[in-house]
Amino acid sequence: MVQYRATTMARKGMVTSPHYLASQAGLYVLKEGGNAIEAAIAMASTIAVVYPHMNGIGGDNFWLIYNAKNGEIKAINGSGKSGEKASIEFYRSQGCESIPARGPLAANTVPGAVRGWDTAYRYGQEKMGSTKSWGNLLEQAVQYAKEGFPVTPSQHRWTKINLDEEDSTFRALGRFEEFARIFLKDGKPYEVGDIFIQEDLANTLELIARNGADYYYDSELTERMVEDLQKHGGLLTTDDFKNHTSELMEPISVPYRDCIAYNLPPNTQGIASLSILNILNHFNMEEIEEGSAMYYHVLTEAVKHAFRDRDKYLTDPAFIHIPVGDLLSPERGAAYAEKIRNHSNAGTLPAMDPKGDTVWFAAVDEEGNAVSCIQSIYHEFGSAFIPEGTGVLLQNRGCFFSLDEKHVNSLKPRKRSFHTLNSAMMMKNGRPVLIYGTMGGEGQPQTQALLATRIIDYGMNVQEAIEAPRFLYGRTWGADSNTLKVESRIPEKVRRELERYGHVVEAVEELTELMGHAGAIYIDEKGVKYGGADPRGDGMALGY
Repeated sequence: MVQYRATTMARKGMVTSPHYLASQAGLYVLKEGGNAIEAAIAMASTIAVVYPHMNGIGGDNFWLIYNAKNGEIKAINGSGKSGEKASIEFYRSQGCESIPARGPLAANTVPGAVRGWDTAYRYGQEKMGSTKSWGNLLEQAVQYAKEGFPVTPSQHRWTKINLDEEDSTFRALGRFEEFARIFLKDGKPYEVGDIFIQEDLANTLELIARNGADYYYDSELTERMVEDLQKHGGLLTTDDFKNHTSELMEPISVPYRDCIAYNLPPNTQGIASLSILNILNHFNMEEIEEGSAMYYHVLTEAVKHAFRDRDKYLTDPAFIHIPVGDLLSPERGAAYAEKIRNHSNAGTLPAMDPKGDTVWFAAVDEEGNAVSCIQSIYHEFGSAFIPEGTGVLLQNRGCFFSLDEKHVNSLKPRKRSFHTLNSAMMMKNGRPVLIYGTMGGEGQPQTQALLATRIIDYGMNVQEAIEAPRFLYGRTWGADSNTLKVESRIPEKVRRELERYGHVVEAVEELTELMGHAGAIYIDEKGVKYGGADPRGDGMALGY
């Protein structure tokens, strides 16, 4: 029997993240009078150091921000575009049937994370009033990079997995010189509890803290990163970095019960997360027992319909029209709900590999401002390529582009890829009631649906909802599959009934990291904040 952690409760401020040191950094900023955006930047920069296998300043991020002063919600797209030289013709000239997942050719999109922090910070300065300097917010990150921190079981495990020489095209990361120098000790993974120091990254972060985000994108640091990348055959140019911007934009939304659910617009799969809720709107969840076979069946079938729409359209909306309004219309949700109600099985989905190792985190301050943010380098350790002397582990998000000209997500210069990252927020009566999200590639919309239904429909507290058994449909690891992975705490009777509904059920271990690291903050009508963090990760919810 799983023993639930206690839900963290607080009156003034609350943070949650998948690493306790990042949560502590965010709480410190809140207690010192900082706003939710500033706390989130402190967490974002800290976790970029202390959870390096899942995110970093060589990756991307996306934000949802609620401004309590004017009641508006804004989204920030902090993802990078492909380089000006990145083309299908180039990769084919190199004999590639697909874009390599590792190495310099995988690092073909500009890292957007630091500019994302900057865009959020500037919005906070203008709209909320800032109390913290840019440099203050990066202090903890610099300290942990310079002085070190204890290696977590997650970092040790994923380092060990990625030294597998038998999978030399994707694993065997020790073949990359800078990766081996920084992430290995005598050729082996750092052990749990070893102190992990990143001197080059500390120097880079100090320069960014002192000179601002522009330094990352237009300085001698930029030149050093690009020079080493090109030396090893990479494509990005200094102009790619110099021309990079984040986008402050309107989020997308659907009603859900007496709330409004918000998420990120394309190029993210936020449309899939909202599509699932749009379908569930047409079910009376009071008539469906939580944790029953019908509960998991309805959610799984909603996921399939949402993913089929997503895969047909999702890419950079600057390159094709994406009919977001039609995809999230009540009529479309009702039509899919009717198919599910007739017990139809939506079948399998074609193979893709939108897996991702990611971090989601959130902050709510005393004024009621709220942030839901997600940050990633795509696969664990991203491209595994680190420009010499910088400590910057570059993402491999661009390897998800297709080299098929007819594919909706085909590679073109200066294009944003289909992005799994999406962060979520629900509003009720004009204020945030639930800030939530998770890591985990295709698992993100699925886990978001579980959290939303369990908290909004079934009244679970956030920690119970996070720890409750989860499922993961399909092909996260890249194979054609209709496998429904379920944590083994789901009773065998329920699993057998799911098989009668037509699902191929695969039981996996309890609280498996395969299901991602989720988190949430719930705010009740009295303004009390309830925070939860996932025992599947190394996180913590903290408040005051």
